[in-house]
Amino acid sequence: MSGARPPRPQEVEVVVVGGERDRVHGGGVSVADEAARLRWELSITAAGIGSFDWDLLTGELTWDERLIELFGYEPDGFGGSIEDFNARLHPDDLPRVTQALSDCIAACGLFEAEYRVVRPDGSTRWVQARGKALADASGTAVRVLGAAYDTTSEKDADARVARVMETMAAGFFALDRQWRFTYVNAEAEKLLQRRREELLGGVVWELFPDAVGATFEREYRRAADTGEQVTFEAYYPPPLDRWYEARAWPNPDGLSVYFLDVTDRRIAQSQIEAARRQAEEAAERLRLLVRVGEDLSATLDGREAVGRLAQHLVPLLADWCLITLVDEHGELSDLGSWHVDEQLREVVVDYRKARLRALSPDSYLYRAWRTNRPVTIDSGATEALVNHLTDERARQLIHRLAPESLAALPMRARGRTVGLITLFRGAGGGAYSAEDVLTATELADRAGLAVDNARLFAQQSRIAEGLQRSLLTAPVEPNHLQVAVRYQPAAAAAQVGGDWYDAFLTPDGATVLVIGDVMGHDVDAAAAMGQVRSLLRGIAYATGAPPATVLRSLDAAMQGLAMNTIATAVVARLEQVADERERDVTRLRWSNAGHPPPLLLAADGTVTSLAAHPPQLLLGVDPTSPRTDAAITVDRGSTVMLYTDGLVERRGHSVASGILRLHEAVAQLAHLPLEELCDGVLERLVPSGHDDDVALVAVRLHPLDRPRPPEAGPNRVPPTPPTPLNPRTS
Repeated sequence: MSGARPPRPQEVEVVVVGGERDRVHGGGVSVADEAARLRWELSITAAGIGSFDWDLLTGELTWDERLIELFGYEPDGFGGSIEDFNARLHPDDLPRVTQALSDCIAACGLFEAEYRVVRPDGSTRWVQARGKALADASGTAVRVLGAAYDTTSEKDADARVARVMETMAAGFFALDRQWRFTYVNAEAEKLLQRRREELLGGVVWELFPDAVGATFEREYRRAADTGEQVTFEAYYPPPLDRWYEARAWPNPDGLSVYFLDVTDRRIAQSQIEAARRQAEEAAERLRLLVRVGEDLSATLDGREAVGRLAQHLVPLLADWCLITLVDEHGELSDLGSWHVDEQLREVVVDYRKARLRALSPDSYLYRAWRTNRPVTIDSGATEALVNHLTDERARQLIHRLAPESLAALPMRARGRTVGLITLFRGAGGGAYSAEDVLTATELADRAGLAVDNARLFAQQSRIAEGLQRSLLTAPVEPNHLQVAVRYQPAAAAAQVGGDWYDAFLTPDGATVLVIGDVMGHDVDAAAAMGQVRSLLRGIAYATGAPPATVLRSLDAAMQGLAMNTIATAVVARLEQVADERERDVTRLRWSNAGHPPPLLLAADGTVTSLAAHPPQLLLGVDPTSPRTDAAITVDRGSTVMLYTDGLVERRGHSVASGILRLHEAVAQLAHLPLEELCDGVLERLVPSGHDDDVALVAVRLHPLDRPRPPEAGPNRVPPTPPTPLNPRTS
């Protein structure tokens, strides 16, 4: 273009920027044309824009002062030719700008270019130019009018931004409104694993198809639609296979996206989270071990221990479980079960009832029992179990429960297998890891010890109670007297106590009632109780003496035989003389050696304590201490109750308050038959887990003028009833 010659002058129609038309001759310009041009020049001058006018017919290039200054010319140093323009263009930009001018003139179209100007002092300025070619009537360009302005500051700012962008440690790219890449920095090339040349101009959804329908597309479109910034983290699958944190914000040209590769952070977070979960699981397993140990040690009931154990194992170690006990004869019985799903618990119970009969001898359960080692099935447990079940009902139940994996573990204690734990997990529960099995084994060991302790306790309790009861004979029930006895040992294992009761006939026809308590809760106390009881029986039977005399003789015998024991006791005699028999009344004579007072329930429901006045000393302290009898007349239909302190004494409460509770209970139950009255009293006053023996003997005097009532049961008297040797007359 710089070497082209302008066309010859001729008559043309000039279109000026102001829009006015006029006729010119030989390149002349009309007054209207000049006015329009003046207005245009004033406008662009006010805007800091320089103007140019290139007459293609004469070759004259006209610049205003702003443009002359911008290109570094002195006012009188600009020659007014295209060569002066080309002389200031940066050599690298000259070909491009010349081509843009040639295209503008050839097409009678627009001219737009941004180029560098090298000023005489060597400085470089950026210039943005826009113009338009004007044509004559034949369509030939005769003039180019335009404007230009300095964009150096913008270019410098853009360059600074570009330098920052290129050195950023984060990826950055820009998308236009058609979702095409318009800018990509170096870090974005690296993170997106694509060269800049591949990305620029490409549509993001086509270049990265896995973003379609994923978080990336949803969030980018949300930012574009709402005009709001969005921040998110998302994963892009292979070949990138990375996690990104992205921040996208809309702008007039499209969308700008700043993003980081956070894969390592996500992996670290996952590892930290996994470690945290492992720590929590380990802590929960430890807490479980502690809970199981504490809970199982709190009960000495084997069945209760099994039930508690099953509920502890679910859901931490299993979706459901079964607990099997092995008795002394080597017989297995499923006694406990639990399922995390309440609706399936009854199904587990049904399977528990059918399982042992249906399992084949080579099944997992029997292998664990025989080898004393855990047996696991990592997957396909349902089918494996079906193959070992011989009962169709059991197969149907296991299909409903659908276990995927299982672990069977022996419970051992004191060198023997006392039971087995079977843990089941459903689909998604995973196989039992070595850590799972270790935890379950520790639980099984603790549970085995607890179950065996419960077994030993039950065994010792049976022995202790059997020993205790063997020392207590069945009471007599002569004529119209009904006698009821109760004995409850202490809850602790083998706590044989010194409590006893007795009821027997003497040769003179009296019925003797005895309640007593030897100090202590051990075998020695039980042995001493047996001796004291036998001595008292013998003395009372042989002598037919009043109660006070019997107790004095017993106290002396205890000292003489060096028994070295202390006991409390009440001895009572029910006796009648002829006059009393005719009046249908009975004399009750008793003596109390430091024992809780007997209780009298009258026929009208009145409850009275039969206290001794003054209180008398315990047995085994001073055999010379005086003892006296007390006596009252009782009507038929009355009930006399003797009891040990285990019935009324409670930790934190006085004996007096316990006796008051006893009176209230007897008054409320007075209408019941004697046996039911005794049961009701024990139920109300003796809590579970009580730590003292309880003995009770009660006698009800039924009327003599009618048959013995059915609820009194049969008479119980010695095979040869004694004949009165010395009937009392007073």
